[in-house]
Amino acid sequence: MAAPSSATTSAPELPKVDIKPLLSRLWPLGHADPVTADEIAQAIAYFFTNQVSDVQASSLLIALHFTGLDRHADVLAKTAAAMLEAAAKVDVEELRDAISSTPRQEGAYQGGLVDIVGTGGDSHNTFNISTTASILCSSQLLIAKHGNKASTSKSGSADLLAHSHLPRPPQIDRVRPSTLTTLYRRTNYAFLYAPVFHPGMRHVAPLRRQLPWRTIFNLVGPLANPADALLEARLIGTARKDLGPVFAEALRLAGAAKALVVCGDEELDELSCAGDTLCWRVTGEGVEHFRLHPRDFGLPPHPLSEVSPGKEPAENAAILARILRGEVPEEDPILHFVLMNAAALFVTSGICEAETEETVAERGPGGGRWKEGVRRARWAITSGEALRQWEGFVEATNGFSE
Repeated sequence: MAAPSSATTSAPELPKVDIKPLLSRLWPLGHADPVTADEIAQAIAYFFTNQVSDVQASSLLIALHFTGLDRHADVLAKTAAAMLEAAAKVDVEELRDAISSTPRQEGAYQGGLVDIVGTGGDSHNTFNISTTASILCSSQLLIAKHGNKASTSKSGSADLLAHSHLPRPPQIDRVRPSTLTTLYRRTNYAFLYAPVFHPGMRHVAPLRRQLPWRTIFNLVGPLANPADALLEARLIGTARKDLGPVFAEALRLAGAAKALVVCGDEELDELSCAGDTLCWRVTGEGVEHFRLHPRDFGLPPHPLSEVSPGKEPAENAAILARILRGEVPEEDPILHFVLMNAAALFVTSGICEAETEETVAERGPGGGRWKEGVRRARWAITSGEALRQWEGFVEATNGFSE
């Protein structure tokens, strides 16, 4: 059976598809005809067009969880591709023209889109590190931050932005395929709100809420950035160490040329400010594994208790505002946490390979110029450029029609 094409909200209801034969081969394990990653992705593709009954859809999610198949690299890569096929379509050529109209190449960074995202679910309830880091990095990179509301913490990326008053909240639901080109002509920053770009997930959300376990969608989301075709680099944080090599392999299978997968030693889906972080760097030549520590960034370690305030979105938004305005003390633990993660994205993008009078040429684990990344992250704040890019994003989205 052929996979369905992308659905729209106005599309007529499509006939149900029976996936019982597939389910019967998933459990118990050891079936003579094992299910393939392509078959799993094809079945999940029907979720997005509401063609699988709730009972069968839930059964598939549960079976994938308990067989561990939802943690296989090929299954994640194929499912992410199916999710992207069902996503709202971005005009790739039009967007390519928009982002190339003002060249931003520097060092080994070619001026493409960049994302930083975590799987969530690490139970540490830290400050919104990746979202804040993405805004800092927009000072020098084109950011396509894929995100959503919180599912396991108090403050998800979309929750944070909705409570930002810098100078007023951005209208993230107005960032659509039709407005992306205009947005990138006005700012380096875009937040791609998952419900807007993945409308088919509305059929999946009720099922996920009724299941007590995290499903494949908690893992595949970070791999399904709607602007995937133009992503040059990405940083993905995983909440489990055993998922690091799985994500790295999934990215390699998907053809990613620049990616860094990280997991803090405390099972943290960010680079840890407290100690070691396990890293898997994906390049066109393969996957390299190494560890990073705050000292590699020229920063002191801080216990996670100092950066896990468990605050509400409005409180985190106030911290974000103080960081962007340069009002946070230079030795603040949360600031250091953000600087590390922004620096890692700068390094992954290739921009730290630029040779200037200011460049910190020292290399650390994996051959990265991590201290140069911190220098650039600090400059993003002190120069006011990150704040200017953010304000451009806010003004542009407020100018888009509802």
